[in-house]
Amino acid sequence: MAEQRRSGGAGASDRGGTTEPERFLVVFPGYHRPWAAWIAHRLESHGHQATLQRWDPRRDDPLEDALGDLLLARGRVLLVLNDWFFELGPRPASEWNDVLRGFVAANADRFAAVNLTNRPLLPSTAVLEPAALWGLGEEEAEQRLLSRLGLAIRPVARRTVPGRGVRFPETQPEIWGEVPRRNARFTGRDDLLLELHQRLTDAERGDAACTLVGMSGIGKTQIAAEYANRFRPDYDAVWWVNSDDRNIQRDRFGELAVALGLNSGNEPGERIRAVREALRRGEPHSRWLVIFDGWDDIEGANVLLPNGPGHVLITSRNRGWGEDTDVLEVPSFDRSESTGYLMRRAPHVTAEQADEVAVEFGDVPLPLVQAASWLGESGMEVPEYLRMVRERRLSATDEAAIGDGLPHASLTSWSILLNRLRRSQPQTIEVLSLCTSFAPGRIPLGLIRAYPQAELPEDLRWMATDLPAWSRALDTLVNYSVLTREIRGPANADMGPHQESVHMHRLVHDIVTKLTSDEDRALHRKAVHALLAEADPGNPMDSRHWPRYAELLPHLEPSGALESTRERVQVAVLNCLRYCFRSGEFKAGLQLAEQIRHRWSGFMDALAQPMLDLTAQESNILRASGRFRDAYNLDGNLIERLRAAEPQNEFGELITNTNIANSLRHLGQYEEADKLQSKVLADAQRLLGNDEILTLIARHNLGVGLRLLGRYQEAYDVDVETLTRRESILRARHINTLHSGNACAHDLRLLGRYRDAVARQESVLRLHVQVLGPQHPQTLNARAQLALCRRREGGFGQDVGAMMASLLDQLEQVHGRSHYRTLSFITDYGNYLREHGDLSQARDLIAEAESGYRALLGPAHPVATGMVANTGMIMQAAGERAEAMSMFESALGGLTATLGADHPWVLGCALNASGARNFNGRIAEAAELSRETLRRARRTLGDEHPLTLSCQMAFAGDLRALRDREEREEAGKLEEDGLLALTRTLGAQHPHTMSARQRTRPYWDFEAYLG
Repeated sequence: MAEQRRSGGAGASDRGGTTEPERFLVVFPGYHRPWAAWIAHRLESHGHQATLQRWDPRRDDPLEDALGDLLLARGRVLLVLNDWFFELGPRPASEWNDVLRGFVAANADRFAAVNLTNRPLLPSTAVLEPAALWGLGEEEAEQRLLSRLGLAIRPVARRTVPGRGVRFPETQPEIWGEVPRRNARFTGRDDLLLELHQRLTDAERGDAACTLVGMSGIGKTQIAAEYANRFRPDYDAVWWVNSDDRNIQRDRFGELAVALGLNSGNEPGERIRAVREALRRGEPHSRWLVIFDGWDDIEGANVLLPNGPGHVLITSRNRGWGEDTDVLEVPSFDRSESTGYLMRRAPHVTAEQADEVAVEFGDVPLPLVQAASWLGESGMEVPEYLRMVRERRLSATDEAAIGDGLPHASLTSWSILLNRLRRSQPQTIEVLSLCTSFAPGRIPLGLIRAYPQAELPEDLRWMATDLPAWSRALDTLVNYSVLTREIRGPANADMGPHQESVHMHRLVHDIVTKLTSDEDRALHRKAVHALLAEADPGNPMDSRHWPRYAELLPHLEPSGALESTRERVQVAVLNCLRYCFRSGEFKAGLQLAEQIRHRWSGFMDALAQPMLDLTAQESNILRASGRFRDAYNLDGNLIERLRAAEPQNEFGELITNTNIANSLRHLGQYEEADKLQSKVLADAQRLLGNDEILTLIARHNLGVGLRLLGRYQEAYDVDVETLTRRESILRARHINTLHSGNACAHDLRLLGRYRDAVARQESVLRLHVQVLGPQHPQTLNARAQLALCRRREGGFGQDVGAMMASLLDQLEQVHGRSHYRTLSFITDYGNYLREHGDLSQARDLIAEAESGYRALLGPAHPVATGMVANTGMIMQAAGERAEAMSMFESALGGLTATLGADHPWVLGCALNASGARNFNGRIAEAAELSRETLRRARRTLGDEHPLTLSCQMAFAGDLRALRDREEREEAGKLEEDGLLALTRTLGAQHPHTMSARQRTRPYWDFEAYLG
């Protein structure tokens, strides 16, 4: 109909519009809640009263009665109209026209309307004189609204304060992240959406998280998308996270850091931490909504799940979310929702026929959507359609194969659709079959046009060259609700072919796969894994490429890429595995490595280069995951086969021995690891020369082993040489050069050169942040090293405790709580808290770390044994002196047996044990152990090492306690010399020096270091 205007236009209110407060009942379908809320807000800002009334009368209720009920309210009734409004029920146009011309016309003074569409409305709506608000800006829309109602425009409260009030519906939130396009055919679910909104808004701050749970096809994703659109005026930031695949989920959630303008790097862990912290603080937005769609794997969910002033919405088939979130079960459609949707989508369907179709499909939304699409597009009569479905009923076996509670008619209806498309538009079947060679969910279908050079089968080449045919095929599949379009990348940006994506529901994927021939599937899988190989960025070490690898990863197995014999495809597969290692996606990496090995073992020799590369990467990921014994066994089996092979593969042996040495170090077999690492370095120098990357890695690893052996000066000399070479060859900002800088600072700290260590590590950390970003795993290691350096230096002018607490949170975000790197820092933080008086938290942390290391390494590992010394320190601080002494003696005996009496860890345990003996009255035994420990420390570490000086002060205390004149004289001399040395090396105000001056018994903290 033509646009209706009241005479006088926007200025009518200036020429006599009422200023008296009025009452309005704003009547709207649930779909238009944002408009109704804005209208009510604007009316109230001008001094009027407005009540919202969601209205969706049942089809069985007389329309005149339903409208008459609205007049029971005081004041005028304002109807929020569009063409969809008149399908409420749904009802024929003739019924609406009769009521509008009769009942509404008779009560025209009580009714008014606004129009939200530019499409024609029923002619009889002229009686409502609707004000057209479609396509207007906020100010013009408000003027037209008030003019239509004859209300004066007050020059107050015209605009809402940013972040407050009700946003104009046409204005999106400041951040609107890949929320699916709103479904204009969305039906019903109003009560469920309101309950969801109520639960989120009523929840306590930090606990506003709700999970929509239900079977596949029940409409969870559609409900989540409708919630985001319907309630978007309530939020300033809305972010959608596809969560079918963990890697894509982490990558997508981390991208919110960029949208929020946070200062974070490219590594997923650091971005996630930054995002969670920003959401927790509510800065820059406190009104936020994050939607995780399809999050079924809830293991470790707390590492990702945000909290704060905003809301979290999850869709899932996993009912285990009840422990972490509120859970809302999504039922099938109500019958009225089923029939209403069918009749709106296929207008020729009667109410009785719609009811029959709804019964056939059990009111489950997904098959009903497909049935309605078929009936609406084809125009087929319902009896014929149902006859086709029923005559081709499935066997019990086929029904079980569908699973997930779907009605058995669903597969039959899909078969009918595909058969018709195969006859009328065969190219759509080719596109659809191609999609089943990807994983369900987001499918990067645009790859086929982005890489036309890929070796596609002749029958599929039209997809890359015939854009009109490609578009027609996609349009048809979208129209039939088989696929939905998605756009990868920022809104309003020029979209390249590689950003074209579609979404295929998991259930649709399964059904179409069953209905696709084996021949077509084999052809299309070959095409897809060729496309994946073309899309490989080729450099998994570069974090800028990680989003692409995350997108490719889930499609490797379904595409058959793991079974390909083509070298280029195998390289792409291995690069995806390298991405898993570099990005910290260890769980996904181990699963992928297992799948690759299973497939490749069927056609590839175990000593072929791709298999050697696979083993090297799998070994890296196993170690990074803390599975050191598994990594050792994997490489041990390979090295035996390499040694027995002819001809000899010296390079393969070099790589494998490198990994074995790494595993031996982590397993605590330090001497054996050192011998093998020396051989690796010699072999690398012989095969590659002194300055190749692998040789430099071998030299660096030699330094790691020397450090674990307690040979700190030798380790420092090796690390300085490695650093110098790397700075010359790789330059200062290379990731390996940064690693060497961190190692040198570590050596300096262990040598007792605390000031030098702090100065070097501050510089090293700055470079880490600049090059890798503040939350890259290696940067976190550098920050941990700096925290320990500052603690040993004395912490002057630094809040070391706050630094350590913050860093522990970040390590947990990146690695998880039970990872060995996190456990190491839990140990360090626990020792710090004990030293500074927080015994309760220290006890909990040290107990957690000791338990974690025992589970990870076994009780005989040197690190697990050394942790007993930290437990002893907790007991001693709590006054449990006898129990503490038992712990110290146990640690001393265990470490002496595995490391030898001269290892610095053993000397530290001996220092603690002598103190425990002293505290328990066994003075002579304490003095005897102190004397021997001091002798060994001087020989191993030198006269002025802090641990040596601690042993000297402890021995002086034991001699003094013997109360013999000669011993007291010796004690005085030892104490005087020790204080002078401490003052000279650490400074007069250093905590160690001051404690020695006060004759406080020195102690030693065990640092749980695995290399």
